[in-house]
Amino acid sequence: MLHITDLVVRYGSAVALDGVSLNVGRGEMVALVGPNGAGKSTLINTVSGLLKPASGSVVVEGTVAQVPEGRQMFPDMSVEDNLLLGGWSIRNRQLDEVFDLLPDLAGMRRRKAGRLSGGQQQMVAIGRALMARPDLLAIDELSLGLAPIVVDELAEHLRYLNTERGTAVLLVEQEVTLAFNLCARACVLEAGRVVVTGPSSELAESDAVRKAYFGDLAELADVEVSR
Repeated sequence: MLHITDLVVRYGSAVALDGVSLNVGRGEMVALVGPNGAGKSTLINTVSGLLKPASGSVVVEGTVAQVPEGRQMFPDMSVEDNLLLGGWSIRNRQLDEVFDLLPDLAGMRRRKAGRLSGGQQQMVAIGRALMARPDLLAIDELSLGLAPIVVDELAEHLRYLNTERGTAVLLVEQEVTLAFNLCARACVLEAGRVVVTGPSSELAESDAVRKAYFGDLAELADVEVSR
């Protein structure tokens, strides 16, 4: 579904991604985790075509739609109009399927998006992406600024999309526990490079994950334990 090979992305002279390779299979859910500044958003923006790589390749077999970091609503437009914008490339833009998947949106379709809660806006952002009928859903920071109960509800919607509709998911997420619980496989990015990849259950116990997030603090903790 998604094949990323030796991807290099630069901002001027600064290297944001340095030789990243990553695959997402058809119908698979893969998490991309790492600390702030690791290059996660750069990678997902490159997959979506918002950024051009300096070298390497990104090949998507099918269609991809992005749920951007921070939701990025059109606040003065209704929920319905925000959703319809997501399907601008579709000839027959029907909302019924999105309302079936995310029924709460039907009751707020006439409300202005800027007046919704953060969780409601995130649901709109997911629905807007689904309007493009993607084979791959690329989500940038699902949990950002949301209460845990709201995140749990959104996670259940993603599980349903994956299991019942076969939608592949690339989840960029800083909350490691959420990412590992939701996705069977994960990739850890640090300073623009992949440091480890594998089953989420194994990475949850990995020292590489701890050091990617906590750096010297993880090493210090090991020293303190040994004492």
